[in-house]
Parts: sequence; structure tokens; C-alpha cells
Amino acid sequence: MGERDDYKFLELKDAIASINQKVNLIGVIIECGFPKGTRGTDCFCTVKIVDESYQKPGLPVNMFAEHFGMLPLIASFGDIIQLSNVMMKTHGGEVYAVFNKKSSTFAVYDGKGGEYVPYQTHLKFIQRDLDKKFIAGLRNWFIDFQIDEDSKNFSLVRELKERRFVDLACKVIHVQEFKGEWMTFLWDGTDTQPSSIPTRLEDERNNPLPLQPELLHLSRDILGTFPALGSVLRVVFDQGTKKHGLHLLHVGKWMKFVNVYCKVNGGLWHGSFTPSTKFRYTHDRDRLVLERQRLYNERLGMRYGRNPYWSFPWTSPITEVDYKDVPFVTLMDVLTYPEVTAKFLCVVRVVALYPWQAKDFCSRGIYRVRLTLEDPTARIHAYLYGEDGNKFFGDQLAIDVLTKKRNALLGVATNDVGKQVEDDARNPPWVQCCLKSYYLDKSDIWGSRQYQIFGTRLVVD
Repeated sequence: MGERDDYKFLELKDAIASINQKVNLIGVIIECGFPKGTRGTDCFCTVKIVDESYQKPGLPVNMFAEHFGMLPLIASFGDIIQLSNVMMKTHGGEVYAVFNKKSSTFAVYDGKGGEYVPYQTHLKFIQRDLDKKFIAGLRNWFIDFQIDEDSKNFSLVRELKERRFVDLACKVIHVQEFKGEWMTFLWDGTDTQPSSIPTRLEDERNNPLPLQPELLHLSRDILGTFPALGSVLRVVFDQGTKKHGLHLLHVGKWMKFVNVYCKVNGGLWHGSFTPSTKFRYTHDRDRLVLERQRLYNERLGMRYGRNPYWSFPWTSPITEVDYKDVPFVTLMDVLTYPEVTAKFLCVVRVVALYPWQAKDFCSRGIYRVRLTLEDPTARIHAYLYGEDGNKFFGDQLAIDVLTKKRNALLGVATNDVGKQVEDDARNPPWVQCCLKSYYLDKSDIWGSRQYQIFGTRLVVD
């Protein structure tokens, strides 16, 4: 690749020393930002490129155009961009290139192979035969390329902090549109932290806690493609980013995401791709990917590996179960189990209960209560009915006793005399429970599938 100088291409290591000069460059795209509008009438986006001479951290290129359709639309990471007459600049110690909408040109090529014909070009771009050898050289070099990045710069899903921007290295599990809003489902094999529940108990009547962040339920077929262990983080496209970048999200592939905004709503974690978010190329053998896969495989091999990470070392002693010698499963295991009727042992948090007042748990001496259960993989409704309710709450029907048990189960803060502290966030404990699935309609067994708690006792002094 030393012939670049003869052809007026600068290697990137030489370009970064050519501040305030116009240069011609060619490199492999490893990162893309979302297109944005400028303060004027133009728009711009940023791509980051590398070549053999400058592999880390890569050279940012700020691309300006009169409208979004004139910006480069990158089909895939690893594609090659050729840039002519771009200005090298520096700001705050960072060197970058600036593409001028009037005097610069670009062409984008498939980085994996095939013809040497660009799939997108600037209007003024003129292709030359000599371009082919540079493209071929970059294609061959990039086959084994990996970005050497510090794992400390990328958070695990279990390390998310609310209302923070984070960098993530995750596998894309699913992408789907819900009523005009696109959502991406990301996973790295770890469990999100349990959140305190800010809602009041009575809210469950008219404004119940959601079972998932998305507006519509995912089909059982789609859930069957999800990992049964580890949280799946839902991420939406923020205003101004919609329809941009979707084509770069390949289901089943690992990617790095820079500047994802994460927050909690209704006790559920979700994220947003904002205008400052960037997508970064990630090799299947990337060190960050291998590290996450190793953690996941180690967890699979543990006896209690399917228990929530945050429930260790022990679950709360306030529940006892009849079936202690069966393996624990996650709620995603329950949701995707291949048989409609089955029995399970789970570790969950009870985040809501309806009816919420202890005096209403029983109707004519029969327990009828709906519980909202969660673990790091899912939320479901499960019911306590009849004799299973008697076993769960015990034979003592005194309202104050039931209220005390309810408060312990839901993580309700109480004062010194046992009264509920109003408007205080709840932090339910991790408890063991037995679940069984059943159906209500023989003609629609999966559509009418329900869950019931059985063989479980709530033990509160």
C-alpha cells in the first residue's frame, strides 16, 4: 500500500499530520453516527475510518451535505469509503477530516469483495482504474482486523446506571416496529439490576405495572428466539434518529453501541438511540465478545446459574416451597416452554399485587389474587386461587397479619409500628416460588395460557 503517495492518496497516519491541508483518503468504515441537521439548512453525519497505518482509534470524518439523501448511506460495517479533497482539522486534541459539500467527493464500496464498482457515489465523483488495487488491498487486510479496545470502556448490561449514557457491546436479538416506533432488542448474557418500584399499591387497579416496555406483546414464536438466561434490553430510536441505522442492525450479530441513553420506567430498564449514539463494527472474535460469551458459558455451567445474578448469595427466607430438588428456571424458560401445561421452580420478585388490600384477598372465603412476578428475563401475571392461596398466606385471615405478609412480599417500607410509609419506593425481595401453567380454552390453548402459584408458603413472623 506504499504506492498511495504516487497516486495522491495519503495513508491515515500521514493525513493526521497534515492539519489545514486538503487530502485524498481511502479507508474502512468501522463506526457510523446518526445523520443530524446543522444549525443552518445543511445536514451532516460522522463516520470513522481505519487503514493499516492507523488502526486505533481511527479517523473521524464529518460529512456535510445539503440534504440527508446526499450523505453516505453505509450498507455494512467494513465497507470502504474513498474521499477526495477533504480538509484535515483538529479540535480539542482530536484530529478529524471535514467533507465539504461543494468541493469534496466520495464513493462507497462493498468491503467484503465482488466488483470494484461503488454502490454509492457523490455527484462529482470520477472513478479511476487505479482505485481497484487500493480497494483490494483494504479488503484483504480487513479480513482479520480487530479493534483493540479496553473492556472498561464498555459496560455490561448488569452495570447499567439510570439516566446515564453508556457504551455497550451486545448481540442484536431482534428488531421490530411497534405502532410506528422501531425497537431493538440487545443482549450480553448478564442481568439488569432490579429497580425499586415507585408506584403506589393502589395504582395496580387503574394503571398496572407493564409486563414489557414494548406497546404490543411479542409473539411466542419471537420469544422462542430469545435467550432464556440474561436480560434483553429494549432500545428505541429517539426522535431525529428514526429510520437511520436500521439497516446496520443485523439480528444474531454482535455490535458495539456508543452513547446509549438508559433509564427505568415502571421498574423496567430500556434505552434510547439518540443523535449522539454511534454504531461500531465488532468482529465475532472481538475480545469484548469473547469475554461476554465466556461469562455466559460459565454461568450456564453453575448449579444455580439460572437464578438471578442479584439474588445471590441467598434468596429471602420469607417463602418456602414444596419442591426443593428440581432445577430452577427463568421466567423466559416458563414463557417459551414447549408444553402448554407444566410445573416450574423460579426465583422472582413480586412487584405488584391485585387486589392490593388484604381485606379483598378473599371473596366468600376463597382466595383470588393476581401477582406480578419478575426476574431479569421477563414479567408475568400469576394467580393465587383457592387452596393454593390458603397454603400461601396460611390459615390466619386476620387483616393485620395478611397486611404484614403483603408488605414483606412487596418490599413495602413500614415505620416502627408497622404502618406503611406513603410514597416510599418499594424494593421487593427475591423469593422462591412454584409455578404451574394451564389453559382456559381448549380451542386456543396457547392463547389462553395462564400461570398459577402453588406449593409455596409465605412465612413472615
